[in-house]
Amino acid sequence: MKQLISLLIGSLLMMGISYDLSGQLDEMPCEVENTTWLSGEELTYKVYYNWQFIWIPAGEAKFKVTENEDSYDFLVTGETSSTYDGLFKVRDRYYSRVNKESGQPEYFVRMANQGKYVRYDSLSFDYENGIIHEWFGKTKETAEYFQFDMDHCTQDMVSILYHLRNYEQSNITPGSQLPINVFFDKEYYDLDIKVNDVFEERIKGIGKQEVIHLTPELVSGEVFTEGNEMDIYVSNDECKIPLLIESAVSVGSIKAVLVETKNTKHNPIK
Repeated sequence: MKQLISLLIGSLLMMGISYDLSGQLDEMPCEVENTTWLSGEELTYKVYYNWQFIWIPAGEAKFKVTENEDSYDFLVTGETSSTYDGLFKVRDRYYSRVNKESGQPEYFVRMANQGKYVRYDSLSFDYENGIIHEWFGKTKETAEYFQFDMDHCTQDMVSILYHLRNYEQSNITPGSQLPINVFFDKEYYDLDIKVNDVFEERIKGIGKQEVIHLTPELVSGEVFTEGNEMDIYVSNDECKIPLLIESAVSVGSIKAVLVETKNTKHNPIK
């Protein structure tokens, strides 16, 4: 199943959310202060693929935070399980470094190995000159250099998760939408995340939790078909951790479930 792990990693990367919403926002705040995660925070998700009513354990995604003197390092890894490797082997690695004071990304690397699909994508954010320097190709050795003007408040695939988790929360209004701006693969992606409701939900393996139910805007293509929807359930607490993601895809459906946490301010797993 092409891009199965990457799809869910991408979803998780953008769905931790905590913000002040009294209506539609025109743009997301550029700078935020970290009040959400601790150095050493680790989140582990199990990934499942459903085909003809059978849920198949497909792999695992891990998120880790490391604190430095002036920055935070975020590392995300995704890989298929040994039983799934025979069908489609994935070994993905994402890294982002953000400025501790502003929360803005400084450097990003994505190394994707998904069957025959191999991708290297490296970004360097030059705020003084308003430029994104990108090295893009199949491998680091063969990557080509590109240069792009930097849009306002641009985030990378990893930094966006931690950026959104630190929005100040005073009110969440069902029906409101949060616009986000993410850059990777030589393109800007402007998407909206819709807030549906806040309620209690029982999640298998985690228990009953108060959650924020979100549905992001999806782009139809190889993975999604027109009309597909994705449901994201985020813990409505000081950590704002994605607990469960479910979505139909072109063939079957997929989900990712939080199964382990370390060094979190609040542990949603009972």
